[in-house]
Amino acid sequence: MKSLHNIVLVSLLSLGALSVHGQASMTSRNVSDNDAKTPSKRGPIFRANKDQVTTAQNMLKKKGSYSGEATGKLDPATRDALKSYQKDNGLKATGTLNRATLEKMGIALTDPQKAIPASPSSYASAKAAGDGKPRRAVFRATKDQIVEAQKRLKSGGMYSGEETGKLDDPTRESLRKYQESHGIKVTGTLNQITLEKMGIELTDRQKSSDSQPKGADDSR
Repeated sequence: MKSLHNIVLVSLLSLGALSVHGQASMTSRNVSDNDAKTPSKRGPIFRANKDQVTTAQNMLKKKGSYSGEATGKLDPATRDALKSYQKDNGLKATGTLNRATLEKMGIALTDPQKAIPASPSSYASAKAAGDGKPRRAVFRATKDQIVEAQKRLKSGGMYSGEETGKLDDPTRESLRKYQESHGIKVTGTLNQITLEKMGIELTDRQKSSDSQPKGADDSR
């Protein structure tokens, strides 16, 4: 009788263990199913269009870092030239034409691209810059200053375009000629030393900012 009682007790304990195990398995399966059904949220991907790639290729060609054709395709030669440009301009050398690189080159963004913020990883770290200090703000010329520079370049016979207030390719080329003829580092940008050399007044913000050493490159 005692033996029969023990057998019944063992059987009941076994059934209880199987029940608990079954419930745990079902719970685990339900959690896994729910995870699989939950879509992962990914933000929009930034992509440069063909015209932007072509413009970048033409700019890199003028700088001598690219010797291929302006095909509008990010081929290996273009990516290598972009990496070189990015290294020289405080950007992470990704070889991609991301928002930070387009802005640095002065290439206009499309409206959908403007809605996608530049990734912090697009910029070189302080260690990569080699100084171990926080990065300085970028010096930017205003539209009025660009218009005034275009007027002065025009009167000096170095520019024949319209006074648009934009640093387009003809304006940059004219700035390079001006800088070369005045012993300024040839950047094709309207930086502080170029503005001062042309006699164009700085804004109060530009005067008070220690954003860049004179003659350093800017993003406009």
